[in-house]
Amino acid sequence: MSQFASLKEFYPFYLSEHSNRTCRRLHFIGTSLVLGCLVMLARSGDGWWGLYALLCGYGFAWIGHFFFEHNKPATFKYPFYSFASDWLMYKDMLTGKIAF
Repeated sequence: MSQFASLKEFYPFYLSEHSNRTCRRLHFIGTSLVLGCLVMLARSGDGWWGLYALLCGYGFAWIGHFFFEHNKPATFKYPFYSFASDWLMYKDMLTGKIAF
């Protein structure tokens, strides 16, 4: 059972797990590449782009956590909340709410 009752409750914890600027930047790059891969998947119909999207998204994020943030990605314990929060953090970085 999760200790968080909602995504709204989880998101501040998620942000605290991303206090390192390089880690956040790697998340941003990985998420941007995911979007590019999904566009390519839709345009080409080539399923490999789906695999590339997963590799980009998780690869960049995990490098950020293991080498810069020095913690375990929240996705291991809270997969849904973590996935949703990554997109919220991406939006917040795009809009300037969180420092890039």
